[in-house]
Amino acid sequence: MTGAPAKTLTQQLEILQKVLRLERRKGFNDTAMSGGLEAFVRKSAEEAEQLGHGIEIFRELSLTLGDYAELPESVRPARVSEAERIIQTVPGVSPMDDDPAESASHQAVAPASPRKQAAPRRRPAVQLASLDDPISKIPGVGENREEQLRTLGVRTVREMLYFAPRRHEDYSRLSPISSVRYNAEYTVRGRITHIQEQSTRNNRRMITVTISDQSGSLPVIFFNHYVLKQLKQGQEIAVSGRIERQNSAPCLRNPEWEILEGESIHTGRLVPFYPLVRGLFQKQVRNLTRRTLDIARDHIVDPLPPHVRERHGLIDLGRSLEALHYPQNAEEFRAAKQRLAFDEFLVLQFGLLRRKVDWKRQEGQSFPADQEQIDFFTGSLPFRLTGAQQTALAEITADLATDEPMSRLLQGDVGSGKTVVAAIAAYTVVLNGAQVAILAPTEILAEQHAKTFGQIFRELPSDRRPVSALLTGSTPAGRRREIDEGLADGSIDILIGTHAILEEHVDFQQLGLAIIDEQHRFGVRQRARLRAKGLNPDILVMTATPIPRSLALVIHGDLDVSIIDELPPGRQSIVTARRSSPERAKVHEFIRDQVQEGRQAFIIYPLVEESDRLDVKAATNEAERLSTDVFPDLRVGLLHGRMKPSEKDDVMTRFRDHEIDILVATSVVEVGIDVPNATVMVIEGAERFGLSQLHQFRGRVGRGAAQSYCILLTSDDSEGRTSQKRLDAIVGTQDGFKLAEIDLELRGPGEFFGTRQSGIPELTFAGLTDMKTLNASRIEAQRFLDVDPELDLPEHNELKHAIQRFWIDGMGDLS
Repeated sequence: MTGAPAKTLTQQLEILQKVLRLERRKGFNDTAMSGGLEAFVRKSAEEAEQLGHGIEIFRELSLTLGDYAELPESVRPARVSEAERIIQTVPGVSPMDDDPAESASHQAVAPASPRKQAAPRRRPAVQLASLDDPISKIPGVGENREEQLRTLGVRTVREMLYFAPRRHEDYSRLSPISSVRYNAEYTVRGRITHIQEQSTRNNRRMITVTISDQSGSLPVIFFNHYVLKQLKQGQEIAVSGRIERQNSAPCLRNPEWEILEGESIHTGRLVPFYPLVRGLFQKQVRNLTRRTLDIARDHIVDPLPPHVRERHGLIDLGRSLEALHYPQNAEEFRAAKQRLAFDEFLVLQFGLLRRKVDWKRQEGQSFPADQEQIDFFTGSLPFRLTGAQQTALAEITADLATDEPMSRLLQGDVGSGKTVVAAIAAYTVVLNGAQVAILAPTEILAEQHAKTFGQIFRELPSDRRPVSALLTGSTPAGRRREIDEGLADGSIDILIGTHAILEEHVDFQQLGLAIIDEQHRFGVRQRARLRAKGLNPDILVMTATPIPRSLALVIHGDLDVSIIDELPPGRQSIVTARRSSPERAKVHEFIRDQVQEGRQAFIIYPLVEESDRLDVKAATNEAERLSTDVFPDLRVGLLHGRMKPSEKDDVMTRFRDHEIDILVATSVVEVGIDVPNATVMVIEGAERFGLSQLHQFRGRVGRGAAQSYCILLTSDDSEGRTSQKRLDAIVGTQDGFKLAEIDLELRGPGEFFGTRQSGIPELTFAGLTDMKTLNASRIEAQRFLDVDPELDLPEHNELKHAIQRFWIDGMGDLS
């Protein structure tokens, strides 16, 4: 007996395509295949390797799905879509239509008997006190189900109402059974004519339910025996799913189904698919959302007055929540999402604007500029301020001169000169006899600020030069005591440091200005603690990279904004190029040429040490290899985040003083290193960094008079669409504001800063590319503030509660 014929590459990929489709239908809970997707892809890859075909394509699929079981469910849909895209790049693989409405013209509406009119839903006899009642009040939610829902973030009836489906599948078109074709999605209805139970070769129980309509019959196969308790011969049911082949005939396997009585929620409509946890199934969640909507309907109070909804073309809240789960059509679903997005933006913007108003109402300090002294200071600088710097400085000094506390964001591109503007603002405050605190998120950045401020003030006469101090977690106890004394008696004018500044023992004689660098890395409590160290000191926030306007309104909507959108004269454009792994030797030759001309170079790696899971080069190993094998005659240094602060400082100093030719580093150099003689930035594994990081790395060179270069070295398997867009963008433009918009679009707000940072609200429905809704909600929030700042009017009561829930329960601060 001969074995089964070997599968072709096309057959292997089409099987995997079906598995991915099933995984999509099952809600991305890794149950499409026994053992999970990861094991199935690994087995397929091994089979392909044995057959000697498709090795590269399966390597890419393995990278995409290799860690699928460990991924959060929110990430899995994107990985499945990426795997489907990869499969479709192989010639000969049959496409699988996403939209059943467009799959084929033969899907005519069935001439079968018309659908029964759904009887009006009866509201279950459950008494709710409010929408904040526990979800266990809903029938069918016992202890186990309550625990499952809590894992999904659903604890109350309200949270169940707002539990958004991950997607909807369009099962709304009824088709006659005779019209079905393979590999397309259909919804058919018919009467059960036969039910058969049998065992498969691997001892699985298989139930075949045959349904018939006027045009023919269709076997529907289930592998979960519970359907035997629910389905009976003679029942009329609807089923929705992709038509597959069984014994050379069409069939459905494990489709969505429901008995036709009352309103359909599982078939024959736009059907919601929700995030799941183990032991929880789509049908159970749909039944629960349907039941919750029916029970809670009388408790849903719209926080938006009718005239506001009319002004913005918004549907009412009750209809929005119904359509979020069970829309009649795609247009109604879009209207629901628009309404809920508007609500999210509105409560966010109201809180931010009120915080801004409340802050400015407090008693502040006035620091008028001594123009003669400021002119003397700016005249001592080795450069002239750009027009954009002068404009930003004028806005800041105008704020400092008033007795209202300043709350301002200063943002600009890499190398635009934000620090010198902040230094002039600090000097203005010091000239008025007050003190300045400068907060940085890391020790390296704090140390860099200390050096930069020292250089900026260096040319001032000693009697006019501010006295500054550096305070970090590494500051010795003796020096800390000296700093405490200097702050208390006023002999220290400017304190630069990390979170150590926020410690209780750090007391200022008169804190007048707090400059916060990278505010998104400081939580709400830390910012409040800093403000408490003075009489409502002025606040100036700086960002390392430009922030898109939409994200700035969300994170910094309580701040006025100054923008430096002009680079200092003489800064050259940095030549940026992309190179692949086989060209690495040529890149090394180029580095050697630059070093021989007296220049220096950076080589950046994604990791500190080699990883078993990631096939990427790491800084420690590569630094040793480069110094031994590639550049044995050159001075190679190493810098990474696990080094002690003193070690980092030593390496940076040696590199700055040209005692190191090539600095091998991790992303620790993203900020904090200024070496004008460095002209080459090589980024290994460039596809693994975000756009803002890449732009920051590039900004480490091009700070001197010589032409500088940024080379993006990518691995052989970096052909994903998002990676391509990122790399194309960084090569195509050096405009940091434009790159920030692209980065936000590609990665979303949660990952914009590289890791999820405090200060970024969780927005379920609102998209930060939707500037129209964001601006409209901000204008409406200002109207509410103007008319009823405390929202004490009866018609604003529900909006007041919504804002309290978002800010106090969700964001944790409205002060």
